[in-house]
Amino acid sequence: ETKKKSSIKLDEDYYEFRGISLKQYDIPAMIMLPDETANIGASTRPEITHPDSFLWSITLGTKFKLYIEDFGDYRNRVSNKRNELKEQTLFNIQYLYQSSDLIVYERTLIVRGSKQASPAVGVEHKSWHVYGQKIIDGITYELRSKDEGCSKNIAVLMAKSIKSFKALDQQ
Repeated sequence: ETKKKSSIKLDEDYYEFRGISLKQYDIPAMIMLPDETANIGASTRPEITHPDSFLWSITLGTKFKLYIEDFGDYRNRVSNKRNELKEQTLFNIQYLYQSSDLIVYERTLIVRGSKQASPAVGVEHKSWHVYGQKIIDGITYELRSKDEGCSKNIAVLMAKSIKSFKALDQQ
């Protein structure tokens, strides 16, 4: 796991987290999720849904929504995501954390407007995003925030959750 410079710290302190087994949802893994003391308006119980055969979502309160998707034997999810972000032209991307299997980034809309543009054009459109992959029992799981992003503190909590995602037999 190659570490590059990071502006956020993802330590191993899971004090305000609780371990949840995903076995009953057909994922042989355990994940640490923020508990009610994490101060994110989260309810005490995560809501885990399985809307289609390869996709799950974990929701805590109104702000924390983590998607898990089964990508079978496709391995390069994070490097593919980095390439996709490099090629797009709508947003400036600033990486806050990078490793071989996890990225956290800030996305800022590039404002292109004319002098006659509405005053709202100057408003910064910023969001934070988390994207990771973990391989369990030969299956690559993509773990990510929602497409529109979230706040920075939710992104940091989500990144810690993704880092904790491990096979049940590795606990």
